[in-house]
Amino acid sequence: MSPSTCWLCKIFRAEENGIISKLSLEEVLQWSQSFENLVTSKYGPMIYKTYLKTEHSDENIEFWLACEAYKKITSQRKRISMARKLFTSYIQPQAPNEINIDSPARKAIIRNIQEPTESCFDEAQRIIYMHMERDSYPRFLESQFYQKLKHSLQTNGN
Repeated sequence: MSPSTCWLCKIFRAEENGIISKLSLEEVLQWSQSFENLVTSKYGPMIYKTYLKTEHSDENIEFWLACEAYKKITSQRKRISMARKLFTSYIQPQAPNEINIDSPARKAIIRNIQEPTESCFDEAQRIIYMHMERDSYPRFLESQFYQKLKHSLQTNGN
């Protein structure tokens, strides 16, 4: 299948710079073993994000990945800056990429945002992880998106 006719290639060409050519069948098959395998693999989060865009819920993986990066920040000044960005992008009511978390989790973040700790977003991240694992991940595995990706790698012998 040429890159110009491959529907999946068209999706990735603009934003993922040829990730499909870097994927192995082994990695793609491991994604179906567990959600953890998907989100911790090299290319899984990017592929999953592209799928979530079709469901209009890519803010979930973006938030989860941003929290993973946030936890690695050691500078308090950088942590405060990143915490505010996370809050304004995902947590505050009417945020541009507002995530679906419960009121106690949101209130805890609001209380802690002035002096954010490494774990300040942990509960919200856990909730979003569970949403993805229970809701969109099973749909991803059953989707034409994933099935065609897997099939194209199987037929190309990668």
